[in-house]
Amino acid sequence: MSILERMKLDGKVALVTGGARGIGRCVATGLAEAGAAVAIVDLDLAEAEKTAAAIAGETGAATLAVHTDVTDPDDAKKMVETVVARFGRLDIAFLNAGICCNEPAESMSYANWKKVIDVNLTGVFLTAQAAGAWMIANQVAGSLICTASMSGHIVNQPQPQCAYNASKAGVIMLVKSLAVEWTGHHIRVNSISPGYIATDMTKRAKQWIPDWNRQNPSQRLGLPEELQSAVLYLASDASSYTTGCDIIVDGAFTCV
Repeated sequence: MSILERMKLDGKVALVTGGARGIGRCVATGLAEAGAAVAIVDLDLAEAEKTAAAIAGETGAATLAVHTDVTDPDDAKKMVETVVARFGRLDIAFLNAGICCNEPAESMSYANWKKVIDVNLTGVFLTAQAAGAWMIANQVAGSLICTASMSGHIVNQPQPQCAYNASKAGVIMLVKSLAVEWTGHHIRVNSISPGYIATDMTKRAKQWIPDWNRQNPSQRLGLPEELQSAVLYLASDASSYTTGCDIIVDGAFTCV
């Protein structure tokens, strides 16, 4: 089989958490273009429905919008059940839902610390657990891909974001742990670590973008589309021997 054939996702089913906007929407589009049926999972059901309809119109792929609170274990299980009820199976989970809080550590509220950890780390665990449990029970050799961050490798400046950094470092180790536990079930678990990506949310931080660009050897923000190929590789059979891996996509930011 050729490499291009192994990159195809025909007949596979994917879910994307945080899929209504930004990186999630872009990656969901890429998975659909590669042949997968895609469930757009988000806390904002109305926006998820718009995204699902847009992707179906653009690619011809089967899509579904699913409302899910990734911090609720029952909701995470229901999410998987809903996807399987619609498409009959689940092969790929891109666990991308995340938030950031820019507050100095000495004055950060416990509530904000907990919210970031709950969404970015516990939410990834709960959705991975739900997807992985279904794959194990149904003997599906699936692929889980988590959105970590270059912030799991370095400390960002000038903005304060200790909770975000800690949560993303936790995601990277969670991925390694799940990869080792589930390799016997032929389930691969990997992550991507984006640098600063030009989503609507990032572009609103206009006061910091000049500093970020100066710090980056590439001297620019990345584009959401520049993450699609990394996720497609990890989702496809082309990465059959890749598990426990974190792919950094940051324009060499973490190299200096």
